[in-house]
Amino acid sequence: MGALSHLKVLDLSRVLAGPWSSQILADLGAEVIKVEHPEGGDDTRKWGPPFLDDVEGNATSESAYFICTNRNKKSVCIDMRTEQGQQRLHQLIAESDILLENFKVGGLAKYGLDYASLSQLHPRLIYCSITGFGQTGPYKDRPGYDFLVQAMGGLMSVTGLPDGEPGAGPQKVGVALTDIMTGLYATIGILAALADRERTGQGQQVDLALLDVTAATLANQASNYLVGNQVPGRLGNAHPNIVPYQSFATADGHCIIAVGNDGQFQRLLEVLGLDHLKSDVRFTTNQLRVLHRDELIPLLQEVLLKQGKWQWLAALEQAKVPAGPINTIDEVFADPQIQARDMVVELPHESGGQVKMAGNPIKLSRTPVEYKNSAPLLGQHSR
Repeated sequence: MGALSHLKVLDLSRVLAGPWSSQILADLGAEVIKVEHPEGGDDTRKWGPPFLDDVEGNATSESAYFICTNRNKKSVCIDMRTEQGQQRLHQLIAESDILLENFKVGGLAKYGLDYASLSQLHPRLIYCSITGFGQTGPYKDRPGYDFLVQAMGGLMSVTGLPDGEPGAGPQKVGVALTDIMTGLYATIGILAALADRERTGQGQQVDLALLDVTAATLANQASNYLVGNQVPGRLGNAHPNIVPYQSFATADGHCIIAVGNDGQFQRLLEVLGLDHLKSDVRFTTNQLRVLHRDELIPLLQEVLLKQGKWQWLAALEQAKVPAGPINTIDEVFADPQIQARDMVVELPHESGGQVKMAGNPIKLSRTPVEYKNSAPLLGQHSR
């Protein structure tokens, strides 16, 4: 029995942030009923190619995108615009502990499915709302998407090569990271509300905004500004507060060296044959190395170009200096550490084929994550 097997979740959300949260809850044992419109369902069902192959190797209508965030759920088709659909939803809500939605602010009120209405009928209900900009504030009625909010939330201003370098300019992260982080925060908020309900017997609304999450997860970059009054810029693969902590070119490719303390830096110099820099007053502490970044990095880079990346990585690992390759996605899932941690799972799909998925990273010793089924077909569980 999963840790959340006593809970039922009604998932009215679509695309990524909400479904990411409900998939986590489902992995942890909750019964998750995904409500989809009868005509097409979740938009991401069509976001391909690629699409899943059936048992005969023919492409189905199930997109890889939809599959990645909807396992362990049931799909029910309901048209909430109809009176019958609203009645069915109210019946499901009466049996549910958690409702998850990502409609525009006020969009569910006309159906009597907003938090103010439902909390009167079901005071124990935990109601999680995910929007671009939250339930309050001057932007609350705007639609919000991950790419847009990565820009508005400052993430793109610190991602990409610095001005003056070839290819310079702001960049989005290679996955919809704001959506993913919002899904994680939504799950945390839901679990906190559940803990409070155990003490008080009362549910509450969990209000998540993509913009809030992006601002919160700027982390040290936000603090560099709020504490140090420094507006961070783009540094490519370098770190604003740690040196050397970046990618380096070698004779046959790039690798990452991530020195986290002064002892590791001393050992790095030994591996590179730069022992004479150990006593150089410009580089003895991280604070000094940050100040003299432009003088240190070329010295390291010159030496690293003399051998291939795997030679350097073997030597750095032996010296206990954090370093690693820049893997492609296929190399990630072929990595023995990823495989040993069960981060690739294969599940049967209702189409008759098999689907591989990235596993859940949560490892619980007593109530482990359970993989019951892959993403459902549209309306598969309506009956």
